[in-house]
Amino acid sequence: MYENGYKKLQDSLIDVIAEEQAKLGYMKEPIRLYYPLSSLHHFFESEGDAEAMQESLEGFPRATKEIFGEVQVSHKGDRFCFFLSEHATEYVHEHRDENAFIFALVQLLTKHGTTLDEVKELFRSQTSECAMEPMDNGEFDLMIRFVDSEDPYYYCFKDEGCHIIYHRFLPEDYADFGF
Repeated sequence: MYENGYKKLQDSLIDVIAEEQAKLGYMKEPIRLYYPLSSLHHFFESEGDAEAMQESLEGFPRATKEIFGEVQVSHKGDRFCFFLSEHATEYVHEHRDENAFIFALVQLLTKHGTTLDEVKELFRSQTSECAMEPMDNGEFDLMIRFVDSEDPYYYCFKDEGCHIIYHRFLPEDYADFGF
């Protein structure tokens, strides 16, 4: 259970770093990333309080040292902080091709005047089939996810008139929001 949870958490951290680098550019520097306890429970298919999760994460720094270098895990209440050394940001930068889609998506959304139709076309241009569902919850207008793909995320978009914003959720976190 822990090894599988560690792998899911590691992959998520890599994805978040790649997304940040797509948005802000690459800098070889340490990074702090934050996760709510509920998301960590999804990775580990567990329940329990923050102290129990902290114990579950004791081996994570050792398990990910080769990729992330130094890792420190702490929490305040149900909010966990993962401090990753500059080795982590460098690793993600050097393996950028593995995250090419997120770079293309961010680049598209930074263009002035991008439309939801252009976003849909980017998803359709990928090798994996995608599912698109309109949303009418006040938060988002459209959800797109890949079907039978290694990309597990639900991408939710909101057209704010002058630009489009997005957020991506893991399926379990998306379900927690009850969209």
